Amino acid sequence: MSESASTASGIAGRYALAVFDLVREAKGVKTLEADVTALEGALNESADFRALISSPVYSRDEQAAAVAAIAKKMKLSGILANTLGLMASNRRLFVLPQLLATLRAMIADEKGEVTADVTAAADLSKAQATKLAATLKASVGKDVKLNIAVDESLIGGLIVKVGSKMIDTSIRSKLASLQNSMKEVG
Repeated sequence: MSESASTASGIAGRYALAVFDLVREAKGVKTLEADVTALEGALNESADFRALISSPVYSRDEQAAAVAAIAKKMKLSGILANTLGLMASNRRLFVLPQLLATLRAMIADEKGEVTADVTAAADLSKAQATKLAATLKASVGKDVKLNIAVDESLIGGLIVKVGSKMIDTSIRSKLASLQNSMKEVG
C-alpha cells in the first residue's frame, strides 16, 4: 500500500469511527446505512461530485457550500452532513470513498454480516447466488452479502474473497497452475 493510500485510509478510519459511534449512540445505524448507500450511488454516477471532492481547484468554502447543498438535497442525517462539512473545511473530502467503505464495513459488522467479493465467469442466477451465500454463511458463521462481478476471462468457476481469505476455483487459475507444473517437469 502506498503512503498516500495509507494516510487516506487512516484519516477515513478516524472520521468513520467518530461518525459511527455518534450514530450508534443515537440509534440511527439504519439511517446511516441508507445515507452511505445514497452517497456511494452519487459518487458512482456523478463525475462532478468526484471532481468536487478530489480537485484542489475548489476552495474550502466552495467545497463546504457544495457539500451542504448535496446533503440537504439528499436529506442526509445531521451527523453525516455535519461530518461532510467538517471534512470540507479541513480539506479532507478526498477520503470520502474510503470513509464510505469503512462505514459500510462497520455497519455490516454491527449487523453481524460480512461481505464476500465474488468474481464469476458468467452472471450467477438468483438460485446460485442464494446457494453460494448459504454455503459461505455456514463457513464463516455470519450472514453473507454478495458483491458479484463478472470476468469472462476466468473461463469458468469463481473467485471468492471473504475478509482475508480467497478461494480461486476458476479454470484460468487451474490452467495457469497446470502450465507451471509442465514447465517444472520439462
